[in-house]
Amino acid sequence: MAKFISYQDILLNQVPVPVQLLDKYAALGLTEREVMVILQLLRFLHEKNDFPTPGDLANHLTITEKECANILRKLIQQQFLSIEQFRNEQNEITEAYSLNPLWEVLFAEKQEAKENNDGTIFILFEQEFGRPLSPFEIEMINTWLDEDNLPPELIKAGLRESVLMGKLNFKYIDRILRDWKKKGIQSVEEARQSSKAFHQKQAPKQDSGSSERDTSIYYNWLEEE
Repeated sequence: MAKFISYQDILLNQVPVPVQLLDKYAALGLTEREVMVILQLLRFLHEKNDFPTPGDLANHLTITEKECANILRKLIQQQFLSIEQFRNEQNEITEAYSLNPLWEVLFAEKQEAKENNDGTIFILFEQEFGRPLSPFEIEMINTWLDEDNLPPELIKAGLRESVLMGKLNFKYIDRILRDWKKKGIQSVEEARQSSKAFHQKQAPKQDSGSSERDTSIYYNWLEEE
């Protein structure tokens, strides 16, 4: 009789691996062997074994106990791994591995880049509007960033498009961004192509008008590579 497989158990028996680790480990100078030791540490921590021995790790790897010990030592020296001390329920001092130093390196870099990128948005908006932003306007930008999850570069492109159209106001920028989102536009290049197509359609109408505005100083965003 076939043994019943609980897919719920399979799904629960998973170890989450940060994508940042897979993307950045080479840039941090980590080797594939070192990453596998990190993943095994993560697995043991997930199983509530806070201080596996090099032998415990080697049992699940193709490297020796001595090699595991050397890798652990190197990770500590590189400040990707730390050993913490704390008192257990029996008031005994015990030790545990912590991967927090590694996570801080990976996520702090991403958070810093995000904060720097987000910060330039507010500066750019104030420069274009020629005044400090109101609390409502700041909240709207934060909504685009945090709730709509729009890339900062795309929001900047929406601002540039509103300037090009001579309609520098937040409602119009919001309409631009929502229209792009509806069309599935997720990058500046896609937004640029969409805007070019729109302006090409509008060109005959503008040529026949009597009061054509000079947008040459703004049109460069459509020509950027």
